[in-house]
Amino acid sequence: MKTIRVAAVAVAALLAAAGVAQAQQKEWKEVRIGTEGAYPPFNNLNAKGELEGFEIDYVNALCDKMKIKCTWVAQDWDGIIPALLAGKYDMIAAGMNATDERKKKVDFTAVYTRTPISFIGPKSETNTDLTPAALKGKSIGAQSSTVHANFLEKVYSGSSIKLYPTQEEANLDLKNGRLDYVLADKLALTDFIEGQGKDCCKFIGDVKRDPAIHGPGVAMAVRKEDTALRDMFSKAIEESLKDGTHKKIADKYFKVSIMVD
Repeated sequence: MKTIRVAAVAVAALLAAAGVAQAQQKEWKEVRIGTEGAYPPFNNLNAKGELEGFEIDYVNALCDKMKIKCTWVAQDWDGIIPALLAGKYDMIAAGMNATDERKKKVDFTAVYTRTPISFIGPKSETNTDLTPAALKGKSIGAQSSTVHANFLEKVYSGSSIKLYPTQEEANLDLKNGRLDYVLADKLALTDFIEGQGKDCCKFIGDVKRDPAIHGPGVAMAVRKEDTALRDMFSKAIEESLKDGTHKKIADKYFKVSIMVD
């Protein structure tokens, strides 16, 4: 009888602890958000050292709607998931595709961006055949630890793949003639093509998204245990897609839809 009572007390204590933890999960009033700050027009540090871009405005709008306080933390891309897991911030909003590989470490909210993936090259380039065979031996740049890097390493293994800490470094190497092509998100490349790269570079063509590599699109990442935070933002994202908030902010930065199927 004593053993049964002890077991019952232990179970009750566990249930009570679970109830407290669940209650705490629902009380997110302040959220720290990590972003790269080097991926315009999604997120970028301006000349004043301030974060700006579509994701900054969009997530701030979601936070306002939910009446929670959100603060931003700039973090180098290569360490962005480890810093989340270490507790440096609570969520990542940094143009991150919700891939199966990343889901082994983190959970993702609903998707809020799904855009084409493109090759750019020098304006003198006449080749439009972007098959792996046609680009064999060519030098192709991409940002490291991205779906674009993974895609190149899997599909274009016959090419010379060069990976960079930031997208800007890859773009500048193309501009300076040290690469034949660069692969990245089309909208991020548009910012370069219409800016620093307008005199040197052009779009060559799009590639078909590989669901196994690219995932369903860009979403916000959270620690696996923070399910309430994930669900709270997923609901806000879905509402923003319906009520026009998403489109209004996206139209400020992009000339085309950023939810392309």
